[in-house]
Amino acid sequence: MLYMAGIIITFFLAIILLSRKGKAVSDRVLAAWLCLMGFHLFLYYWQITGEIYDHPYLLAVGIPFPLLHGPFLFIYTLSVTRYSVFPKKNWLHIIPGVIGYAIIAEFFLLTPEEKINVYKNHGAGYETNTAIILIGSIISGFTYVFLSFNEMRKYRLNIRKEFSNTERVNLNWLRYLVCGILVIWLIIFMGGHDALIYSAVVVYVFLLGFFGIRHTDIFTYRRVLLKEESIAVLKENFDPVTIGIEENLPTNKEFSFMRVAADDKLPEGTKYEKSGLQKEVADKIHRELNKVMKERKVFKNEELSLSELAQQLGIHPNNLSQVINTYENKNFYDYVNTLRVEEFKALVLSPENNNYTLLSLAFECGFNSKTSFNRNFKKITGESPSAYLKGLNVLLAAG
Repeated sequence: MLYMAGIIITFFLAIILLSRKGKAVSDRVLAAWLCLMGFHLFLYYWQITGEIYDHPYLLAVGIPFPLLHGPFLFIYTLSVTRYSVFPKKNWLHIIPGVIGYAIIAEFFLLTPEEKINVYKNHGAGYETNTAIILIGSIISGFTYVFLSFNEMRKYRLNIRKEFSNTERVNLNWLRYLVCGILVIWLIIFMGGHDALIYSAVVVYVFLLGFFGIRHTDIFTYRRVLLKEESIAVLKENFDPVTIGIEENLPTNKEFSFMRVAADDKLPEGTKYEKSGLQKEVADKIHRELNKVMKERKVFKNEELSLSELAQQLGIHPNNLSQVINTYENKNFYDYVNTLRVEEFKALVLSPENNNYTLLSLAFECGFNSKTSFNRNFKKITGESPSAYLKGLNVLLAAG
């Protein structure tokens, strides 16, 4: 019953993903992966019930499937973190699966009776073929898990260049999914029984569908923060500080954080390599940035993004990122949250704020959660907010 429930839920989740409005590339990739898993579970279920012997043309069809699960995990990770359009080169990742079928191609040429006989004799005559596929699957599985973790690491670094709050786009849920499939590969590597492996797959399918359907698509979220007309606004509102920048506007309708320029500092008199930004212009941008932060305190906007701030300044996001990296020696995320922490430290020194709770003051400064506030405060000051207040002998209202 467990396997049948897994099969039904797998295909049901795939249908939900394919029928949802405004589905992203990641939804399509996940739906395809779920169909593969569902068919894999179906073949195993028929095998243990003996039904598959009534359909011998399906025998061995699922043997190379493990060579495809690793690539699907990685492609899904890429579709969530990097691509709003599916690159055709991603199809190259299915080559190991094709090779797997080539290794057992001879089996498919057998008569139905011969296929059944091989299966009932535990793969007699094809032990080497299946062993090669098993070893290749394990190597592929662990390799793609590593590549997925590495992609998420790069993603975490990149979102800090564009967002001041990362809770909605931090992809912790995806990390859980990658860890889940890592557990399955460990079970396989340690020689776990098929029943245990496929039971783990069923549980994984539940998690995959739950998190995959609930997650916020990064590209949709970014379109909310930066509407299509933002580019037009930029083009219409250049002041002298943006001379020579217009040609660097992206051809895409959204600014991609994957394209933000490098953080390298450059000597005086030189240009930023990709933005063409002269130092005197960068100085002016930095002065305008400080003015906006000091007078308007835009960092209090909890959804503040690099693109939004750049729009307010009338400059290109890449140029703003370069200036923050060079003059503040921080990425956008750390820069904005440092200002928020400094604002909090200023607020708690005013006796009139003693009637407010610690968390309400944190929200006033632009933080959107207690976790984010505590994490950033300790990172910047080296101590927790409560320890800091204790050192100042400041007592705020109870939360």
